Amino acid sequence: MSSMVVIGLMSGTSIDAIDAAAGRFSVAGDCLVLETLGFLEVPWPEGTRRRLLDALPPAPVAMAEVCALDVLAGEAFAGAAAVALRELCGGVADLVASHGQTVFHWVEGGRARGSLQIGQPAIIAEAVGLPVISQFRARDIAAGGQGAPLASTLDALWLAGDGGARAALNLGGIANITVVGEPGAPVLAYDTGPASCLLDLEAGRLSNGRLACDVDGRMALAGTVRGDLLERLLAEPYYAAPAPKSTGRELFDRHYTSRHLAGLPGVSDVDLMATLAELTARTVAAACRAHGVVEVVASGGGTRNPALMAALGRALGGISLTTSGARGLPEDAKEAYLFALLGWLSWHGLAGTVAGATGAPPRVLGQITPGMGALRLPEPCGRPLRLLINPA
Repeated sequence: MSSMVVIGLMSGTSIDAIDAAAGRFSVAGDCLVLETLGFLEVPWPEGTRRRLLDALPPAPVAMAEVCALDVLAGEAFAGAAAVALRELCGGVADLVASHGQTVFHWVEGGRARGSLQIGQPAIIAEAVGLPVISQFRARDIAAGGQGAPLASTLDALWLAGDGGARAALNLGGIANITVVGEPGAPVLAYDTGPASCLLDLEAGRLSNGRLACDVDGRMALAGTVRGDLLERLLAEPYYAAPAPKSTGRELFDRHYTSRHLAGLPGVSDVDLMATLAELTARTVAAACRAHGVVEVVASGGGTRNPALMAALGRALGGISLTTSGARGLPEDAKEAYLFALLGWLSWHGLAGTVAGATGAPPRVLGQITPGMGALRLPEPCGRPLRLLINPA
């Protein structure tokens, strides 16, 4: 099978930038080989970013604004795809896989009912002339799954067979884990709770909008964990709910922290940030210990927060903590490469989910928007058993 260059596009819960990664995929025996061609971050246009943030729950939003944001986000993703095509691929690629921007994830009674990602794929196709695969979560949810975390697909191919159970941890706005054992063993994946979303919201509030995050974890590192606040936060029923499960800013919204602060003695800014970092560390570590993992492989923007990583290391105790970068996938780029992989799988008629991960049977994911040429899909091929990372 000939190689294929896929551009993956991703923007997470924090809406801090559009991540773009390009990879060359080829099959060698029972392995899928990913040659990482490069990664870049493209800032959101500030006006679009502000409107997206203002549209997140619990804000009421008019349909006219949803329509406008779908177009504006599509233009931003198209711009990121064009930059990636030019700077990472030398102007030559075969496919774009765009996750879009999640603006609502509908969970009712523990069941995911829908998930809305915006960023009109037709605009991307017009901008770069390539076919675009988008809307990756919808089919899994329709089949009874949570629609998240889809990272389990990459993790299951990448980490299986290393001996003992391992957890791939993504620290985005929301934290999620994939627990992987030996090849063929069931894979478990779910959102554990907040990673950076509450930290980012409070950093913005405390700085009057000057900061989008706690840069280098400075505030959290200067503070002390408040036990009374942490106890309240850990009482959140979501943590005790059985997996598979998923969550987002619909639960951990901009007022979440203030609701838990109500009635407590004054909490300093730095103590608040230290406590929120500890919340993420405690909930992630509890999930990892429950599954008996021997190693945690972390990725996502949260790995850049020294306070969060230090708290996580303490909470994990004797469980080894490393990062995806040590295994060939840059921490900031992993999710963009994930969607490139999902695009490759869908293009070849292969399921983009693995049994047990989301609660649904494996399904081929996504919707295809044709590029400028005729749409010609290859014959479906056998599913690879391993993913090998080959840094360029």
